[in-house]
Amino acid sequence: MTARPSHGCPGNVNKLVRPNARTSLTSLAEPDRAPKRRTSRYYLLAGVRYTDTPAMPEARRLYEQISQKLAKAIADGRYEIGQRLPSERELAQSFGVSRPTVREAIIALELDGLVEVRLGSGVYVSARQPPSGSEGAKDIGPFELLEARRVIEGEAAALAALRIDDEQLGQLSSLIAEMRDDNRHNEILMSEEADRRFHELIASSTQNSGIIAAVQMLWDARARSPQSHLLDDKGRARGLKPPIEEHAAIVRALKKHDPEAARAAMHEHITRVIEDMLKVTEVEEMERARASAAEKRRRYSPVRRKVSAR
Repeated sequence: MTARPSHGCPGNVNKLVRPNARTSLTSLAEPDRAPKRRTSRYYLLAGVRYTDTPAMPEARRLYEQISQKLAKAIADGRYEIGQRLPSERELAQSFGVSRPTVREAIIALELDGLVEVRLGSGVYVSARQPPSGSEGAKDIGPFELLEARRVIEGEAAALAALRIDDEQLGQLSSLIAEMRDDNRHNEILMSEEADRRFHELIASSTQNSGIIAAVQMLWDARARSPQSHLLDDKGRARGLKPPIEEHAAIVRALKKHDPEAARAAMHEHITRVIEDMLKVTEVEEMERARASAAEKRRRYSPVRRKVSAR
């Protein structure tokens, strides 16, 4: 029995073809509309096999969903120009998300020119529509990017501890010295570039091309993302620099060829970066201070005794 070629496919080429394939880190699902399902068609041109497999719909990032809802509320006049948005805690509770996700959403609104962030005060509406006429490009949120780095680079460090050689350990130590010197001369951008090479060298020392590609992708996303750019600018303005001792702790664990210690050192380093970035994006210190003071007054105020009738 002669095999019949699939419809629309020549029967004389022995290869797998995926037509019209496309990927995008910045594709957005249309708001208020069910996401369209794309199909990926695979033809085994010489084997007469045909499959039509529905592709996964591209979901909007969580912070994008929150920022778009807030942008719509601003456009609809629920918040007036000059009005302060609800607190971060209130927004997180209202949308059922974490506070870092709310901060990513606020960064997106800030980049679009819809809000102004006032340290120690809050977030205020500055425009109903983006001054540019349309919302800006969105990419991986800076906090979810750091979370991904903590997972992936932690495991990269553990594997590197088993495979790293003396030459690579020496290169890591040289990069720490380079960061230290750049920090001393306030050359923060150069120090950050050495920081990237430090982390990519650890990935390279795993001798695993998948891990190498994953780590490079995460750092490329940081370099590309407008949201990460703004967060990094805020960090530099508050004096953040690549921390020398945390990088040195990672190298010490790698020199011992101790996977658990290397993983823990990397986790501790990136967790500290997340905490530092949360601090530099904190806009409600005064509100928290007032709440703390009120709680202390309530806690330490004299207890009034109820006078019983005689």
